[in-house]
Amino acid sequence: MTDPKTKTSVAILGATGSIGTGTLDVVRTLGAPWQAIGLSAHKQLDAALQAAKLARPRYLAVTCEASAAKFDFSSLPPETELLRGPDGLIQLATCPEVDTVVAAVVGSAGLLSTVAAAQAGKRLALANKEALVVAGGIVTEALRKSGGELIPVDSEHSAIFQAIHAGNSSQVERIILTASGGPFRTWTKDRLATASIADALAHPTWQMGRKITIDSATMMNKALEVIEARWLFNIPADRIQVVIHPQSIIHSMVEFVDGSVVAQLSPPDMRLPIQYALTYPDRTTCPCPKMNWSATQRLEWEPVDLDRFPALRLGWEVAERGGSCGAVVNAANEAAVELFLQGKIRFTDIVAGCRKVLEAHHFDPSASLDELMRLDRWAREEIGQWAARC
Repeated sequence: MTDPKTKTSVAILGATGSIGTGTLDVVRTLGAPWQAIGLSAHKQLDAALQAAKLARPRYLAVTCEASAAKFDFSSLPPETELLRGPDGLIQLATCPEVDTVVAAVVGSAGLLSTVAAAQAGKRLALANKEALVVAGGIVTEALRKSGGELIPVDSEHSAIFQAIHAGNSSQVERIILTASGGPFRTWTKDRLATASIADALAHPTWQMGRKITIDSATMMNKALEVIEARWLFNIPADRIQVVIHPQSIIHSMVEFVDGSVVAQLSPPDMRLPIQYALTYPDRTTCPCPKMNWSATQRLEWEPVDLDRFPALRLGWEVAERGGSCGAVVNAANEAAVELFLQGKIRFTDIVAGCRKVLEAHHFDPSASLDELMRLDRWAREEIGQWAARC
């Protein structure tokens, strides 16, 4: 039976993406009293309408006003109120009826709503790693003041969050993030320069959106996770390690001062960390597949080749310096990935461009949210100018 104090009213920001659809599936499986109070979408309005018909939320926020103006919402459930424009995300994030906000809007577009949820004292089930990358200090301070709580949804950070409870923070020697290695784990550095869009989108393990899949191919996703881990677990960058684990069964590990290593293992399915973020500290039956202990399996890991995957160097550098660095690298990466997907730059130009933009920016150790948003815009323009010169 669900404890009456359990936070069962959920707003899903980014309901049409992989995390959003996974959350809807988890909420349906959990059943009453769990309910999706609010959903948001940007341009995938057919999918948003179908989700609303199934979940029958009180609110559907469509952030792209131009798309909303052209779309037929006549079959929207009568009990669902339509919110138009970017402010709809803030309304959902701060809605008094909502206990838990699942922040799954990809990229810096989800930053303001994540901060708003933190300020409103919500349980923040965070899948938008960019919020902590860009504004980790602002988000964590908002949560401290409001009494809200942050539960990571990324499989790696969820694994660390679970494993770290085997001791306490003063006993942690290091945390070890695992990476699948993406589609280019065995490619040479020279061959990477010729990688096509199709090559980069062919992830061997996870089904994700295009931007996140490219981030996995460059290992920028792991760089961002290093920065995120620094804020989530208040641990210095030099005590965050990354290893390649092709099977994606060990989702991450915590090494304690006595040499014990505690890991979280499960078949790769994002519904498990999503459900854990919703039901924490409780556990309940999950629709995910379970480990088959009757089958022979091999679990491997290997060091990361930083010459082939230089994004990780950026991750450790930004995690160590903090300040405005995260906003600049994140924005530059988002813009560079889009340029690559448009066929305007090479695969290896993505990280090289991020490095150039980071080095060109004026570092601010304690930038305000407004300044971070300004730097976000500047970095996007700068990467476009850099690409034009290449």
